[in-house]
Amino acid sequence: MSIRLYDTAAQELRDFVPITEGKVGIYVCGLTTQGAPHIGHVRFAVAFDILRRWLTLGHGYDVTLVRNITDIDDKILAKSTEAGEQWWAWSYANERATNDALDLLGVLPPTYEPRATGHITEMQDLMATLIDKGHAYAAQDGSGDVYFDVRSYPAYGELTHQRIDDMEPAADADPRGKHDPRDFALWKGHKAGEPGTASWPTAYGQGRPGWHLECSAMARKYLGDTFDIHGGGVDLRFPHHENEQAQSRAAGLGFANYWLHNAWVTMGGEKMGKSLGNALLVTEITKVARPLVLRYYLGAAHYRSTIEYHEGSLREAEAAVDRIEGFLRRALGGGWVEYGTDLPVDFAAAMDDDLNVSSALAAIHETVRAGNTALDEGDDDKAQELGLQVVAMTEVLGVNPLNPQWGSTAGSGADDAMPALDALVRDRIDARAAARAARDFTLADQIRDQLTAAGIVVEDTASGARWSLARRNDA
Repeated sequence: MSIRLYDTAAQELRDFVPITEGKVGIYVCGLTTQGAPHIGHVRFAVAFDILRRWLTLGHGYDVTLVRNITDIDDKILAKSTEAGEQWWAWSYANERATNDALDLLGVLPPTYEPRATGHITEMQDLMATLIDKGHAYAAQDGSGDVYFDVRSYPAYGELTHQRIDDMEPAADADPRGKHDPRDFALWKGHKAGEPGTASWPTAYGQGRPGWHLECSAMARKYLGDTFDIHGGGVDLRFPHHENEQAQSRAAGLGFANYWLHNAWVTMGGEKMGKSLGNALLVTEITKVARPLVLRYYLGAAHYRSTIEYHEGSLREAEAAVDRIEGFLRRALGGGWVEYGTDLPVDFAAAMDDDLNVSSALAAIHETVRAGNTALDEGDDDKAQELGLQVVAMTEVLGVNPLNPQWGSTAGSGADDAMPALDALVRDRIDARAAARAARDFTLADQIRDQLTAAGIVVEDTASGARWSLARRNDA
């Protein structure tokens, strides 16, 4: 079965057909390294990590994923100056903080992670092509600014389905030298007060690249003139992605065949961001919630659906993760296992349907329920088979509790002790069941209290009692 993805440009679901059979090229707009990342920042990385995992684990594609670093930008210069730091030191510190946060959340490293400042030559070459083709011009005031001429490219606006006359003026450069207020900056001339290290020479004077030019040049270098998928947050559709596509295609490049955009994380109905004072840093949240739980939370909704963060969000995710983890530890002993099993049909169908993670998670939890029932009925072989399916499905979503990424005790004495612990707990659960059958509820409650005090959670179900280890919050 082929994958169907919602293409923002086409505004519809399309069958995914790669340019080269067996290979997929993806470019995802990374973060501007102006500050430490909050959970609204990193949702995009989790969303496209799930896409990548499904393409590789579900369909066997060889995926090249490029995620850039915008390490030169107006905000970086302003914030580094305010902090009394060199702009490049400020940028690098936040780059490391971002990568640490993504590692913490189990996001696979990209195939390539180019920095904008490392690709100035490629940007200048693309800019020269646009000038030669009549799609760009240098400001006549000697400022060193170079603009893309939106009126020269009739298809401008096709990605976001807008008419040029309905668009707001481009706010990324001083309008003094523009032919049209909507023309956007390919290159920004050096200004008084800016550090000299934040500029490079061109035929038009010292300056630095515009944001949009950076991504077009880096995507082309690592993925070629035409590639399969371009992704990023929904807020990047305009002007960033519209401008990327316009300048690339005006230069004669095919650019992206599919456009995918993930929605925001909101809080109180507003986009999460530092300007709203509601930013939740990854480093702060993971002091009170396991990284696995935060990863589960950020990936549990469909990537095109807005996530509304509220008090209790992470508790709900924690409960879901605990159900999965408790079953896997009972069925498989809790250590890392090689799963190598076919994925359930309903899970695969959900993922092929534009990465319908909600339905995929429903398939996982249904398998967990069936596995617990098998354990309660003493069918260990069936439980192990279902456990391996759960491992395979959660690995696709990046939330496999047994993966050493999450601090699994694989290979430790704790794993070896699980069968013995299960036997001991089962004995006490059977004793409690016998006491209840004899209507000795005082003894039954005492047994349950003893198990609770020992960190054992007992859940009474229609098919009998189940147990799991209580999750302690170390914060």
